[in-house]
Amino acid sequence: MPTPTASLPQSASAPAWARRAAHAIAQCALPSGLWRIAMACGVYVGYGDQVLRDVYEIPGWGIAYVVALSVLAELAALFPGQRPVAAAAPRTLDALSWTASAVLLLVAAWQLVVVFTVESQSYLSGGTARTVWACVFAPLFAVPVLMTAVTWSYARRRHRAWSQA
Repeated sequence: MPTPTASLPQSASAPAWARRAAHAIAQCALPSGLWRIAMACGVYVGYGDQVLRDVYEIPGWGIAYVVALSVLAELAALFPGQRPVAAAAPRTLDALSWTASAVLLLVAAWQLVVVFTVESQSYLSGGTARTVWACVFAPLFAVPVLMTAVTWSYARRRHRAWSQA
């Protein structure tokens, strides 16, 4: 009988589609991170100078915030592509993965609300800047779906490995 701390056997490797989905999560976060870094470097991304100063405090501490947000988002997006760090506690990793998927779905739903509020639309200039903004942030809405698929694959493999042991 397997113990709760037993790790997955080597034969239970992730299917190719799950590995591709895990790597796609990191690729989905990259465009918005680069957009934020461009904003921090002073590249025009659709916000006027007054909005950058008053809302984002750029120049100022807002530069550090925006760059740190980009780095943290990319690091978080890289996590699903890594081998489970907590292989000694697969049930904990399983629960953590499902929780992360649920949180990502809630955050994505909240971001849709924020995107369509009057206040968020008033800061960004229209036309090309708004189109570029939409293109660089749209891939982030795929992250919850991809994370849920990767989590489902992990849980399924873990369940199969335990039932065969």
